[in-house]
Amino acid sequence: MDEVGRVFLVRKTVLQMLQDRGYIVPQSDLDMDRDSFRSKFMGESALNREALTLLMQKKDDPTDQIFVFWPEDLKVGVRPVKKYCDRMKEEAVFRAIVIIQQTLTAFAKQVFAEMAPRYTIEHFQEAELLVNITEHILVPKHKLLTELEKQTLLAKYKLEDSQLPRIQVNDPVARYYGLQKGQVVKIIRPSETAGRYVTYRLVV
Repeated sequence: MDEVGRVFLVRKTVLQMLQDRGYIVPQSDLDMDRDSFRSKFMGESALNREALTLLMQKKDDPTDQIFVFWPEDLKVGVRPVKKYCDRMKEEAVFRAIVIIQQTLTAFAKQVFAEMAPRYTIEHFQEAELLVNITEHILVPKHKLLTELEKQTLLAKYKLEDSQLPRIQVNDPVARYYGLQKGQVVKIIRPSETAGRYVTYRLVV
């Protein structure tokens, strides 16, 4: 698969991921075909990754925004990462996703770590996003509970959150939804007898 075809698929998954996280994603972006993608983002000799940068806002809170950055380098070092961090600070955007072609250097990871907890910066390799894992038939529907919904659930069943089954924060589905430690996710599976089977998991 050529670079344009690969990044087209990755971008589509990223847009679906943002929509599933509650961000406003234009339908025209979701519906863009490969030829339109090529004509919009292909430069004279290479893909213009800078032009792929996204800035989206949450449906229920326009001040809750997220950047998606697409570094040019195969191995991403400190320089582009610091540039992204500076832009986040300048525009008061506290969350970002960086799409890595191959690897992130240890020094770049350290820069991300130093931005926490005020700034949340996730990174995915392109290979992880070629397909949308949540569309797989074996992956049940996941829904993040609000803090109020979480407390209502715990009160209803007289539980501490530590008594709930767990899902690791680095689980592929947890990463897709951007789940954070301490949150609770509702998992809905189809059931032949009950129609659907609901469980809850604590992110750890």
